[in-house]
Amino acid sequence: MSRLLTTTTTVAAILTISRSPLHFHPSHFTPTYNNNNYYYYNNRLLSKPNRTVSIRVINSSSDTKNDDVKEEEDNNNSFKSELDNNGSLRSGVDADYPSGEFEFQQPGAWKSFLVKLRMLIAYPWQRVHKGSVLNLKLRGQISDQVKTRFSSGLSLPQICENLIKAAYDPRISGVYLHIEPLNCGWAKIEEIRRHILDFRKSGKFIIGYAPLWGEKEYYLGCACEELYAPPSAYFSLYGLTAQAQFLGGVLEKVGVQPQVQRIGKYKSAGDQLTRKNISEENREVLNTLLDNIYGNWVDKISHAKGKKKEEIESFINEGVYQIDKLKEDGWITDIKYDDEVTSMLKKKLGIAEEKKLPTVDYKKYSRVKKWTVGLSGGKDKIAVIRASGSISRVRGPFSSPSSGIIAEQFIEKIRTVRESKRYKAVIIRIDSPGGDALASDLMWREIRLLAESKPVVASMVDVAASGGYYMAMAAQTILSENLTLTGSIGVVTAKLNLGKLFERIGFNKEIISRGQFAELTAADQRPFRPDEEKLFEESAQNAYKQFRNKAAFSRSMSEDKMEEIAQGRVWNGNDAASRGLVDAIGGFSRAVAIAKQKANIPQDQQVTLVELSKSSPSLPEVLSGIGSSVVGIDMTLKQLMDGLTSSDGVQARMDGIMLQRSEGSSFATPIFNLLKDYLSSL
Repeated sequence: MSRLLTTTTTVAAILTISRSPLHFHPSHFTPTYNNNNYYYYNNRLLSKPNRTVSIRVINSSSDTKNDDVKEEEDNNNSFKSELDNNGSLRSGVDADYPSGEFEFQQPGAWKSFLVKLRMLIAYPWQRVHKGSVLNLKLRGQISDQVKTRFSSGLSLPQICENLIKAAYDPRISGVYLHIEPLNCGWAKIEEIRRHILDFRKSGKFIIGYAPLWGEKEYYLGCACEELYAPPSAYFSLYGLTAQAQFLGGVLEKVGVQPQVQRIGKYKSAGDQLTRKNISEENREVLNTLLDNIYGNWVDKISHAKGKKKEEIESFINEGVYQIDKLKEDGWITDIKYDDEVTSMLKKKLGIAEEKKLPTVDYKKYSRVKKWTVGLSGGKDKIAVIRASGSISRVRGPFSSPSSGIIAEQFIEKIRTVRESKRYKAVIIRIDSPGGDALASDLMWREIRLLAESKPVVASMVDVAASGGYYMAMAAQTILSENLTLTGSIGVVTAKLNLGKLFERIGFNKEIISRGQFAELTAADQRPFRPDEEKLFEESAQNAYKQFRNKAAFSRSMSEDKMEEIAQGRVWNGNDAASRGLVDAIGGFSRAVAIAKQKANIPQDQQVTLVELSKSSPSLPEVLSGIGSSVVGIDMTLKQLMDGLTSSDGVQARMDGIMLQRSEGSSFATPIFNLLKDYLSSL
């Protein structure tokens, strides 16, 4: 605890969203860079339903009001072409990018023959019975990393790829989607939902079954053709909440005095250590994020169920808990047990009741190559580099292989791609709340060098702020989901004075030093001297200006303009796009389309996506198959040690706002785990 902690962070609160709780936990964030110019559509990026929309353009001058009807028709026609497959408006620069929208194309006779031939020569573990149902269970954590055969948990890219393969696979008759509580953010939910809707374009059925669910799970379920639940289903559609939690009073009782310098009006990560209640700035940010998530949920559900928004809000405010009411009001298709849904599927497929429904599960189907179903084979290659978790410069002694982003390893991949002539473009997928600022800057430099020789697209997932946003700034184009959390351009520096705690437990520490400021970071048994506190504040101000100015340069803004949107504030994707921090709204498929455009590859031409960031399981994970019993025993201690190891120097982190269960506990602030264990032992 003797190190000086300097972080560029965000909201000092744990944000809990939803009754089936979606939380924002302490974590880490950054700024963004790009050399493009930006166009603003009425200063915001609008969101519209995925259906025919009319826009009425009103001119305030009296002599032109009679032309409104014609203007409405002209604008309506142009507007339809600017809606992406999420119903989000592509305006300004965003409209210049291809949508990447999935278009199902029925394969011709020759392609069908080739696919059948490939299936005949496929390895045994890649074979699937004809007429099978893809049984996809969504539950728990969802990572953006591609999993190996021995890795545990669900993988977002593999979930999405399975749905795309299943749409074209002649052996797959449909999808049976089991949905239970999910540990991920809203951006991942949006990506999966988009692929469910894309799968439906194939004409095959996709049936949802949800025994336990809340707002996120229902958001996916209502995208299915039909949705069923058992009579005893647990569900909660009561709305969303934001909870801010503070340690100020706890630390005071145990004898710890945090000394924090906040730089940026909205930089509230330090609040969780010093305050006992929420600040007005923090409240403003949380209210804005909550409004955006809640508004998006109501909007998408109303269009999916064909109900008015007022009806959706009225239903939520009724506090419905009877499953019969859900069926009666059309929220679910019917009330059935799992075996009854299975019997229904047998009947649908013409299978005798006494026979078993042919199914293939997620893990086995993940082994089926896209090549087998005719979805790859393009000569042009696009490299995909995935960066998930907290950022460290080097791997710590207690780090697991999947513990986060290790800068020196990431840089090796970037240099390999830069020196290779195999790749026409690069997509960097970022799902990180940040971490070590030095590591973030070193990676930014390498990405920037890569972008000088190849098109680079940064595609944000749940979180890309502070260090995560820092990385994205080096790309030519930045893409995010509409509910991605990004921004957080600001710093918080903190030192913990443990003097009273040491006194209470009988511990003593004495320091012999040379140099006026030698004890600045070492003397955690006493508060700052006045000269030390002055240096502490000035160094924080300097760190903030470096972040802000580099972000302004990278986004082609003036420093004054960047100051307006910096100050440690977190934005969701839509708000970030309207302020020039993000170029376009969309997921991975749109990132691929933009990469093809930048590399001058025709949109209708297939490309080969080369994954360079597959996770490598440790030996205990391989031996156990799930990796939880051995690896998870001392996770709290390992997190604490990793956190302390990475806290030398400035930290580009967004501590204090994180989607609950977004990537497991790797994003959690170690001090929370330490305090939890300490208090539970009393």
